[in-house]
Amino acid sequence: MPRIRRLAAAGSAVIVAAFLAGCSTTVHIEPADDANNPACAAVSVLLPDNLAGFDRVWTDAQATGAWGDPTIVLRCGVEPPAPSTLNCTTLGGVDWLVLDQEENRQRLITYGRDPAIEVNIRRGEEIDFATVVDKLSSNIQSGLAPATAHCTDRVETPAS
Repeated sequence: MPRIRRLAAAGSAVIVAAFLAGCSTTVHIEPADDANNPACAAVSVLLPDNLAGFDRVWTDAQATGAWGDPTIVLRCGVEPPAPSTLNCTTLGGVDWLVLDQEENRQRLITYGRDPAIEVNIRRGEEIDFATVVDKLSSNIQSGLAPATAHCTDRVETPAS
């Protein structure tokens, strides 16, 4: 192959690679302290491609998932919560503590699971929190560690 064709082919490959890299976005998420737990790997492979109408986006941290820009963020390997007086609900067969609202996000964390999973959902969107968490729970339940504790007082759905 003449030298000019090889250079043109190599140049084309670089342009295509740069174009494809520009099309994908990666969201920065801080990994949880126990993100390298094998149970988190089992959960990560079960995350859905679409959640509440939002497509999954790539993240730069192990044991995380994000949907939207990100509107919904999941982190596996967070510290399991101690017994609490916070609202607790069961969605998709998984117990979740509904944590106090933080800024413009609602945060939930699995209860009775080690490692624990945290879900952050941006408020102000037309999102049914219970439906989002129910779908996530249903998808990841087979990858979760067995529950060692359960909610004693349950609420119907988390406050939205």
